[in-house]
Amino acid sequence: MQRKRVNSSRLRSVGYDEASQILEVEMSNGSVYQYSKVSPEVYRRFMAAPNPTSFFEDRIEEDYTGRELR
Repeated sequence: MQRKRVNSSRLRSVGYDEASQILEVEMSNGSVYQYSKVSPEVYRRFMAAPNPTSFFEDRIEEDYTGRELR
């Protein structure tokens, strides 16, 4: 999955596959987490958020179960 860089101290890049509704988040330490059943609307709001770290902590980490890929 191709990821886009984000301007965040905690997050390095974010990728999304709309067909499978899978969100991948690469942390600044190199860890990669995958979140399932993330709607396109949540992804769109995540990428448009003025503070991606806050959005991630409030809307992704709290609402979805992540699986560490590496």
